Amino acid sequence: MTEAKKQLKAQAPWIGARGRIGVIIPSTNIGVEYDCQRIIPAGVTWHFARFFVEQPDLSSDDMFLAFIDAIRKTIPDAMRDIMTCEPDYIMMGMSAETFWGGLEGNVEFEARLRDSIGPSMGLTSGAAALRAALDSFGVKRVAALTPYQPVGDIQVRRFLEESGYEVTNVVGLKCDTATSIAHTPPQEVIDVVLNQLEGDDVDAIVQAGTNLSTLDIFPTLEKKLGKPVIPINVATIWHALRARGVEDKVFGKGWLLERF
Repeated sequence: MTEAKKQLKAQAPWIGARGRIGVIIPSTNIGVEYDCQRIIPAGVTWHFARFFVEQPDLSSDDMFLAFIDAIRKTIPDAMRDIMTCEPDYIMMGMSAETFWGGLEGNVEFEARLRDSIGPSMGLTSGAAALRAALDSFGVKRVAALTPYQPVGDIQVRRFLEESGYEVTNVVGLKCDTATSIAHTPPQEVIDVVLNQLEGDDVDAIVQAGTNLSTLDIFPTLEKKLGKPVIPINVATIWHALRARGVEDKVFGKGWLLERF
């Protein structure tokens, strides 16, 4: 390779010069792309890879477990594929398995991903990003909303408790399929937040389940309640941007992106 070519290769490409972030999402998911496309700082690009969801049925605890087992087999292919566009960071746009097994389970999950992306690539997973977001606000008592069955809610509670938070309540919407999560009526989410999660004993409210986009409603709820109300997609986007050194404040998308 000539010296000129070496210098050219060393230069950052003008597309995504501040961050080419590869995003891994389930094939059933539309929420993550919707949210990422609403938050694009100058010089940052999002690049999506889907892993196949053969079994999208989430109608019971048993089917939910079958879903988790199935995606463990297809995530590595998406990780392999995304690396061919030469991203400089990886963000996991899926949620459930990142909570599985609590803190130790999250560490093991991220370690499995590194079989595909190597030890040096930066990586954001949903549960870890949500923990970092809560730590930024310095809160202690947390309530959570999920689209999951009870078996998934248990894992969210476990992760949050092992992270040092007092969990006042976890409400799962028990969505029938991985696809139908995205079609949850906004009013249903609002009702759960206001009538089942909110209380004087709650410092912050969080939402898991990346196909449940709450970006359009949570900033308003945050102002109404006067406390952090954090969607997992916003937490992962924030975490990935900050890890890449993109410190731009984004307004109108919630306190997390405005303040930290």
